[in-house]
Amino acid sequence: MKIPPVKGTRDFYPPEMARRNWIVDGWKKASLRNGFEEYDGPIFEYLTMYQVKSGQEIVEQLFSLQDRGGRELAIRPEITPTLARMVNQKINALPRPIKWFAVPRLCRAERPQKGRLREFFQWNVDIIGEDSGQADAEIIFTTLDYLRSVGLTTKDIQAKISSRRLLAAVLASIGIPAERLAPLYAVLDKKPKLPPETFAALLAEQVPDAGQAGKVRDLTALDSVDRIGEIAEPNEALVKAVDELRTVFDILSAMGMSEYCTFDPSIVRGLAYYTGVVFEVHDIAGELRAICGGGRYDNLLRDFGGPPIPATGMGMGDCVLEILLEERGLLEKQVPKRELEYFVALADPQMAKPVYEIVARIRSKGHSANFSYRQGGLSKQLKEAAGQNARVCVIIGQEYKDRRQVVLKDMAAGAQELVDVDQFLARL
Repeated sequence: MKIPPVKGTRDFYPPEMARRNWIVDGWKKASLRNGFEEYDGPIFEYLTMYQVKSGQEIVEQLFSLQDRGGRELAIRPEITPTLARMVNQKINALPRPIKWFAVPRLCRAERPQKGRLREFFQWNVDIIGEDSGQADAEIIFTTLDYLRSVGLTTKDIQAKISSRRLLAAVLASIGIPAERLAPLYAVLDKKPKLPPETFAALLAEQVPDAGQAGKVRDLTALDSVDRIGEIAEPNEALVKAVDELRTVFDILSAMGMSEYCTFDPSIVRGLAYYTGVVFEVHDIAGELRAICGGGRYDNLLRDFGGPPIPATGMGMGDCVLEILLEERGLLEKQVPKRELEYFVALADPQMAKPVYEIVARIRSKGHSANFSYRQGGLSKQLKEAAGQNARVCVIIGQEYKDRRQVVLKDMAAGAQELVDVDQFLARL
């Protein structure tokens, strides 16, 4: 009986593994060059930890289990709660700002679809302990720094930036009560995915007053922070929120990322814990889910029993990213092909023992080396070396028996040279 993989999971054969490693290595390099340190946590946590962050409904969206002691556990669907728990445990010992990144394997009990699987890898970068727009800008810069490094240009992607604090101030100024904000945010979050008439109907349910609903629609259509005054009268909260967002855009401009960034008030992010600047990166064509998203979450550590500490961060899954890179032709030419430094071939069947000795010595020097298990004719071994994309073939034949010499064959150029084996090994 053949047992298939679980729906929504992936098998990583060597070619797929090469893609995954290339993506993850790129995430790590971008994190390190932007000053972040790597961390990780357990693959499962207490279920209550995710309920604290997302409520009881989260139980239906993750894989939960009960251990032998009857404790309710869950395989991690995200790593931000783990980050909050870890920081809270050593809050007085960690120098601030805390700039950490992680590349966790995550599982969510969702319906698999394009760009969304039940098991995936995610890049997370977070800055904790800094409440200025500099931290928000640096999270966005780090995100775009990676995406730019893999060849995505302003013709491919755009970072849509907004602010929960700004939206709250505008909506309050036009008379939307605070208790109506959460359900209204949920409607605004769906706007890019809905037909205009559907969005209008949902908006009318949350904002029955036609005048107010019109201002909300006008707000979502703005393309500049400077035009907020067209919608709402200035007040202290609004002025502060506008200044914060302007700071983020000014810093990103100074860092050379302005062409990637745009103001989009319809970006609110679905999770309720966001408190300030929020953003998502989308493909320009709008055919895919958001490549990534994030924002400021100043209350999360407090909700997990710690002190009120400002925080901002981002999460990027590998599924949508890989689809986009594939569609743009950026995977095939960038993912490294399998490469072997040396293949040790046998021209004389009587010289099998030196093959093992030389392979072992090459490997002991830190270089990759293989040999043929079958040790058939030399032409077959050379074909095997080419199949493994070997750079150099070390051929052991009569010369080794007579003078301890081997033939080094450059597999790309075809050139050969006869060298003393000890000299060859010494210069590795």
